[in-house]
Amino acid sequence: MTRVEFYFNVSSKLEKIAELSEKALAKGRQLTIFSLDTKVNSDLQARFWQHSSTSFLPSNLADEAHAKFAPIILDRQGENLLQDDILINLQTEPPLFFGRFRYLVELVGHDEADKTAARTRFRFYKDRGYEVKSTDDAV
Repeated sequence: MTRVEFYFNVSSKLEKIAELSEKALAKGRQLTIFSLDTKVNSDLQARFWQHSSTSFLPSNLADEAHAKFAPIILDRQGENLLQDDILINLQTEPPLFFGRFRYLVELVGHDEADKTAARTRFRFYKDRGYEVKSTDDAV
């Protein structure tokens, strides 16, 4: 069953994604980031290149020909799922395909609309029997 974890009070989602991605890659894991749009994907790729002065976080868009070789895949449609390890959801709705992943991460910022949408997703997962872990990122 998919493990679900919410990170609350995330001050910068891009920073948190880079941090989580770096930790995951160090353990040999793969990630799919289910983003909102092409701008978010572009911002993420720029952030991955700037994350560390000694390394970068290799990523590709899901529809690129060589994406299957990338450990981090940026996808905004969910139509070309290339791995099933870790899914980071940036959309306001639960992804229909989240159950195929081993681990689902939901990031929640300080914005009230973001918190409201996250509460709905949290209930969605709980109502379906998933154990949901909550982590306060501000601590």
